Amino acid sequence: MSMFATKSMETILADSEKHTLRRSLGPVQLIALGVGAIIGAGIFVLTGNAAAQNAGPAIVLSMIGAGIACAFAGLCYAEMASMIPICGSAYTYSYATMGELVAWIIGWDLILEYALGAATVSVGWAGLKKNILHEMGIDIPAQFTFGPFEAPKLVDGVMVHGVFNLPAFLIVFLVTAILIIGVRESASVNAVIVALKLGVVVVLIFVGIRFIVPSNWHPFIPPNTGTFGQFGVTGILKGAGMIFFAYIGFDAVSTAAQEARNPQRDVPIGILGSLVVCTVLYVAFAGVLTGMVHYTELGGPAPVAVAVDRMQMPILGQAMKLAAIAGLTSVMLVMLFSQARIFWIMATDGLLWPMFSKLHPRFKTPHLSSLITGTAVAIMGGLFPISELGSMVSIGTLFAFVLVCIGVLILRKTRPTVNRPFRTPFVPVVPILGAICCLALMAPLGIITWLRLFIWLAIGLVIYFTYGRKHSITHLK
Repeated sequence: MSMFATKSMETILADSEKHTLRRSLGPVQLIALGVGAIIGAGIFVLTGNAAAQNAGPAIVLSMIGAGIACAFAGLCYAEMASMIPICGSAYTYSYATMGELVAWIIGWDLILEYALGAATVSVGWAGLKKNILHEMGIDIPAQFTFGPFEAPKLVDGVMVHGVFNLPAFLIVFLVTAILIIGVRESASVNAVIVALKLGVVVVLIFVGIRFIVPSNWHPFIPPNTGTFGQFGVTGILKGAGMIFFAYIGFDAVSTAAQEARNPQRDVPIGILGSLVVCTVLYVAFAGVLTGMVHYTELGGPAPVAVAVDRMQMPILGQAMKLAAIAGLTSVMLVMLFSQARIFWIMATDGLLWPMFSKLHPRFKTPHLSSLITGTAVAIMGGLFPISELGSMVSIGTLFAFVLVCIGVLILRKTRPTVNRPFRTPFVPVVPILGAICCLALMAPLGIITWLRLFIWLAIGLVIYFTYGRKHSITHLK
């Protein structure tokens, strides 16, 4: 039995017919699913933070750079998804091209991406919700608004230590309940949220143009401070890596392939469509934001609120906060949706325990997988601050993208005759550039982030060799 054995294309496609999830998603819903994951914490928080700490007004170039890397990876994802219309994302694609061990590593990596990503967003959601409730005259006890691993905060002259972030915990369970009820209902809720937040973001871009102060864009590329990643060219590169979290989400569309009505056509449309929509919005938003407010003032937890306050339009400010709440909610919905499907497909392959592969008899959703995932994410959101949760998400995602790009090259050589409803253009140039761009964005993320990634992968390998390899359906055949 070889841990490098691949799961054949024929087996993967046959398995997709054995395990029946409800096929209820069309291209519009899939694009909304992708946009729901992408537009959220990134556009509301990370854009301003990366401008203040790394790139200045040149954050626009960082956005373009990250978008280009995503475009290369997205083209490769689209080909893979059209060839292998079964949920599992990069996990399934790696299984078909590079073997079970690599598939396990990338699946374990995706768990890191989606779970920590959802937990990160839940903490941001909780902070914004606290602000909105405060304006309504409702105050949650301070010790229940942040976790014990975050630094104490001065509240009304008293130093308060965090006990548990209750709002973050509760919102994750609410989203989990929606997902358990069914994907059709989840997609419908998500579509409404996406329409709301996109409308407000577009309005903010066009209204904000009137408040741009051109001098805020000078110098467009602030001089480097002497430290790698603090402005200058290296700041643009590090800024791209930092805001890559904002682009995470288009790959989530591929995890819904087995619930798409016409996966060969609709999944590529969903992946590339959501990526194009979000890249255009990000670049426009970054330009307007840094034009309205000097980049040095955008480093706080709510940079968009700073910009809205400059407009002196209270109604728009309230709408922006509501849109941010909606946006962050939809990000959690899609990330938890994707996480449960990764667990589900890995369990059907025998690499994880059977309970993760059970479907609800009525809703036909992986309810136990969703419940276990939601519980773990809710606890993480309740205990840990954003800085700790979000530090590993980008590097894990970039690693997954590298493997997908390599997978396209391998399949073009090993399975040239397989039907490809969507073909990545300019092979091998696009996959090679995709892998190189993703590696370039991983490089400046810091040694601590790399060390945490290696520790996480080591834990995963222990599980694989003690359970997954012994129960893998590939090895049992």
